[in-house]
Amino acid sequence: MTELLTLEAQLRLVGAALLAVGLVHAVLPRAIGWPADLSGTTLLTRQVSYAHLFFIGMVCALLGLLPLCLAPDLLAGTRLGTALLAGQTLFWGLRWLFEFAFFSPKLWRGNPFRTIAHLALSVLWTWVTAVFATALWEVS
Repeated sequence: MTELLTLEAQLRLVGAALLAVGLVHAVLPRAIGWPADLSGTTLLTRQVSYAHLFFIGMVCALLGLLPLCLAPDLLAGTRLGTALLAGQTLFWGLRWLFEFAFFSPKLWRGNPFRTIAHLALSVLWTWVTAVFATALWEVS
């Protein structure tokens, strides 16, 4: 059990979680009602929205595969590993910030499903950012 608390194991777990986040993007439009919301928009807006969703999902999955498959390499202290950890820390740290500074509480207050999603994502982005920041600290 203490093996799960090692930094390498945490990086692998974060990687698996981010891979899952990437895969969830396949069902996200239906879960948040995009088909109905986008039905009144232009074809260009619909296609750009779905294209961006696809690429965001793919980036989440790829950013997850990196620590899932290469955690020891990220922790080796090389310039590339350190740069990748710094990039991940910045990226997910900004995503954490957006959870609180960009998304309006009006989107989730009073809606149990969205409130739970907001809380879960707040915890997820805090954990992800903390693991990458800790790894960056350790190798720097």
